Amino acid sequence: MNPNLKWKAVAIFVVIVLCIYSLIGFPTFPTSLAQLKENFAHQIKLGLDLQGGTHLILQVQVQEAIAQETDQTVDRLTSQLRAKNIRYDEVRRIDDTHIIIRNVPSDQLSQFRDLVNAQLSNIWDLGPAAGDPSGYTLALRPSAIAAIREQTMQQSLETIERRINALGLTEPTIQLHGRNDNEILVQLPGEGDPTRAKAVIQAGGQLELKLVEDPNPYPSQNAALAQHGGVLPAGTELVSGRAESRATSPADTGENWYVLSRAPVVTGRDLRSANENRNTNNPGQWQVNFSLSPEAARRFGPFTEQNTGRQMAIVLEHHVYSAPVIKGRIDDTGFIEGNFGQESAHDLALILRAGALPASIRYLEERTVGPSLGADSIRHGVEASIFSLLVVMIFMVVYYRLSGVNAVIALILNLLILLTALALFGAVLTLPGIAGVILTIGMGVDSNVLVFERIREELRNGKSAAAAVQAGFDKAFLTIIDTHVTTVVSAFFLFLFGTGPIRGFAITLTIGLIANVFTAIYVSKTIFQYHLAKMDRQGELSI
Repeated sequence: MNPNLKWKAVAIFVVIVLCIYSLIGFPTFPTSLAQLKENFAHQIKLGLDLQGGTHLILQVQVQEAIAQETDQTVDRLTSQLRAKNIRYDEVRRIDDTHIIIRNVPSDQLSQFRDLVNAQLSNIWDLGPAAGDPSGYTLALRPSAIAAIREQTMQQSLETIERRINALGLTEPTIQLHGRNDNEILVQLPGEGDPTRAKAVIQAGGQLELKLVEDPNPYPSQNAALAQHGGVLPAGTELVSGRAESRATSPADTGENWYVLSRAPVVTGRDLRSANENRNTNNPGQWQVNFSLSPEAARRFGPFTEQNTGRQMAIVLEHHVYSAPVIKGRIDDTGFIEGNFGQESAHDLALILRAGALPASIRYLEERTVGPSLGADSIRHGVEASIFSLLVVMIFMVVYYRLSGVNAVIALILNLLILLTALALFGAVLTLPGIAGVILTIGMGVDSNVLVFERIREELRNGKSAAAAVQAGFDKAFLTIIDTHVTTVVSAFFLFLFGTGPIRGFAITLTIGLIANVFTAIYVSKTIFQYHLAKMDRQGELSI
């Protein structure tokens, strides 16, 4: 026998052994049928439609991100006007997209316009204020609003995906949903109790460090407003918080209300890292240490130095977690205290480390998919696959005789490689994915039919069995490659533009087609060559 043929046979045998071991030999080689099923189920991950789980639709409140941009612009413009000694009476936000500047002196109008054009002209339009000859209005451009909206959705999508993935959930689906409704679809396969995942998403992680304007918190909103004559000072807001920084929840000791500066000095976007650690003052509790980016540290250092002795509120998702006193200059590190256990501190650090959500979210829909639907789908899908495989195998054996057995071996190996690839790459098998498996069976048979018909044609032309086999594979090769490449390109676009289930179909089909090129050409040809070698290249080929 040709030594090259021996090495080909060894290579095919090794592939078969590795595939079988990858599917059923992990984590320990099975010693019973129950363990065999358990190992196989551990390797093949099932999608939401097969094993059940949680289906969520979230809506991102993008208007909050637009309002935050306006607040930060007010704070930044105020600082720049003071630095340039440009006089004004008021810089105030009118609404989420408009800012008013009142009483700019006429002799400083040119300097004022130059400042606005240099710093804000890219996203703000300057115009006269209605009914105020010395006042001006800044309006956020529609293009800037659209850019903020798009950036907010993209950042929210990426942040939620990082948080869900960090929780170790199996192949979740996180993607945009609907048409321009600022919605995100989250599917958690196998997560029958999504409480912790929802808590991590809902927490939002909108870290803001704000200056406390009034030295003492108030027991109610009315008390805070009464202290200021019913109207809060310009540039401030009223935020609820814990009555004690180490309270487990506001319900334990009631809520306090803090009058805070509206513009944060630091936000979650400025975070560089966050980690949980034991509280040095109370070893039984945990705290979250965080560090800031260099740009944020340059702002934070002077801010803390100028406000030493005053309180700084640590605000998470519009709620004051604590309001420690600034004891000195802080440049790039800080910590958040609370009645944290290790898990709650870990989750909070995870939220902050994964990135800040630029806006809060609201749940529009929540559904739990029962496992019974998945069981039915799996059973019907497996039954359809087995039935189609048996019908194809019987047809091939009846029509092509012993060569049909060759095609059956190649087909079974094709399916084995497909399942192994799904397991190794961590791909998720969905109901459309099972349809992809069935389609792969058809494509695999099609390749064998092309080759076998070519071999028959060559035999009818009087060629020997060996020459007919060689010519059959050579002439069918380009046709097989052509059909597979065009189908793979179609599957690529399905994956690129499709949703989760469609992507599952595209992935399964692509892997099956690539495996089919190997089995229909390399494996099938090797089997023919091995058979011809046993025949000493003489005799009639059973085809």
